Amino acid sequence: MNETLPSPSLSHAELAEFASLAMIVVDPTMDRVRGANPAAAKLLGVAADAMEGLRFSRLHPGQVPALIVFSEAVLTLGRYWTRTLTPRHGAGRELCVEYRGDRVPGPDGHDLLLITMIDLLEQEQHAKDTEANRFLTSGIAEWLRIDRIFRDIERENQLILKAAGEGIYGVNAEGKTTFLNPAAEALLGWPAEDLVGRDMHASVHHHHADGRHYHNGDCPIYAAFRDGAVHTVADEVFFRRDGSSFPVEYTSTPIRNRGVIVGAVIVFRDVTLRREGEERLRSALVEVDRLRERLELENAYLQEEIRNDIDQRGIVGQSPAIDAICRQIELVAPSDASVLISGESGTGKELIARAIHDASARRDRPMIRVNCAAVPRDLFESEFFGHVKGAFTGALRDRIGRFELADGGTLFLDEVGEIPLELQSKLLRVLQEGQVERLGETHTRQVDVRIIAATNRELTREVREGRFREDLYFRLNVFPIHAAPLRERLEDVPLLVAHFLQKPGRKGSLDGLSVRAVDMARLQSYDWPGNIRELQNVIERAVILARDGKLTIDLPNGRAIQAPPSATPPRPADIRRESDRRAAERADIEAALRAANGKVAGPGGAAELLGVKPTTLSSRIKTLALKPWKYRP
Repeated sequence: MNETLPSPSLSHAELAEFASLAMIVVDPTMDRVRGANPAAAKLLGVAADAMEGLRFSRLHPGQVPALIVFSEAVLTLGRYWTRTLTPRHGAGRELCVEYRGDRVPGPDGHDLLLITMIDLLEQEQHAKDTEANRFLTSGIAEWLRIDRIFRDIERENQLILKAAGEGIYGVNAEGKTTFLNPAAEALLGWPAEDLVGRDMHASVHHHHADGRHYHNGDCPIYAAFRDGAVHTVADEVFFRRDGSSFPVEYTSTPIRNRGVIVGAVIVFRDVTLRREGEERLRSALVEVDRLRERLELENAYLQEEIRNDIDQRGIVGQSPAIDAICRQIELVAPSDASVLISGESGTGKELIARAIHDASARRDRPMIRVNCAAVPRDLFESEFFGHVKGAFTGALRDRIGRFELADGGTLFLDEVGEIPLELQSKLLRVLQEGQVERLGETHTRQVDVRIIAATNRELTREVREGRFREDLYFRLNVFPIHAAPLRERLEDVPLLVAHFLQKPGRKGSLDGLSVRAVDMARLQSYDWPGNIRELQNVIERAVILARDGKLTIDLPNGRAIQAPPSATPPRPADIRRESDRRAAERADIEAALRAANGKVAGPGGAAELLGVKPTTLSSRIKTLALKPWKYRP
């Protein structure tokens, strides 16, 4: 208050000459009153000696944005008037005044404001009380009426600004913020009084979305008051006071006063929700395309399986070897453990794999088969992991790999020993991490696949001789199953023959074909180097060669044996009908229940006596409609 203040262009004596008009000199850069005449001190209710050095904004509480707009207008245009400012009297009441501001040079080179204040209420009252000024009173009344109209319009405009859901703020020709509406305050996290007067670009628009610095020379908002054009932007970000950012689209429109550009008004909106919706839509479309492609490939795969006439009717046999395999399937199917099925060609390794898949929780998804022996060396990666268009010569479109196709299901790697050594490491990485990358793509895809592998090679020897990775072998050989050759379970030959003769699709005179006991003995005495596949081919050939109900069986290195042309040959005595087998199974279960006093599980239970899992026995009891409680003492 006691600092030496520079004198304005008009001296105190000159100000005093205009005793009837309240006049005040303000330094806008320092928000200080540099001089005031007695009329101004009286109007404002402040002691004359307290006026000098007083903050001008203290006389207008809550009106800092409006003060800045008024000051900028005076400094820009040289003269400006307003009735929107309502100074506070020293007694606390609001004054109704008209401000007329003039730009005047200060002694230190920067401009000051010479403000003339007219008390409108006092002037109106004075005009009413003076009979000689009836005409003047009428003019002032009309003037005040028009003033009220403009005040109402301005109030309505303020209400519109406050009610607008979009952010609206203004900047002057220097890029300083001049006003904000409530929506802009809420979106930016800045109260108006803190942001007004600050450089707008440096406060809310200083970086690009990718973090690069945004020079204000490139700012489309500033460009509006530099080139006078409207600029619309839809892909930038604004920054909040706390440093966080949000995507916006905005329009910056220049503001003109008497042909001179004095600033710009910016209307912006937060498009976060819309961007998130668009991103979800894009992701959904990508997922739809992926599922469509997967469905098309699954359909093509299943059609291929149908054309190959894959027999999926299950494992046929009652030998100890088959019983052991069934027990192993029962144990491993509920888990996701990798299974390695070994055995000679033609022993039904794929049927074992399919039985494991069908008994698992993945049965609702497909089991995808890859014959590793039939895939060209150069196409292994594409076959397993897929590729994108242009990844290599001939890649004309994106292709999904077998791992992605089997996602959620089972991948059966037939003849896994044929995979080239250089590709085994990539297969191992996928098995360990559950992630694949298509050829030509850097995007990693998560897959959930159970692996069942099969081989007719002795993989332990392949590992010793360096043709198969030891770590991959251990990864695959979590649960080994050996498919016994047919020569080790010749007792299953009659059941297999009956199964092949009952193959769906046989019609007409071929119905009811069977094999004589002597022919069956011949079949059971053969060593079957081609295993079940060779037996199937022999039966198929016999059916094709059958004439007039006569079945001809031709074995390699043996003479043809023909069935006599008489009546239908009798059923061999050692082949048990399905009905007999079920009756025997029912009798065994009933005997076990009686011995266990109706107890199914636990020590001494029927499941333990029969050597099967309690869940398996419960399923069979339910199928046979037995009541365990009836066997209790």
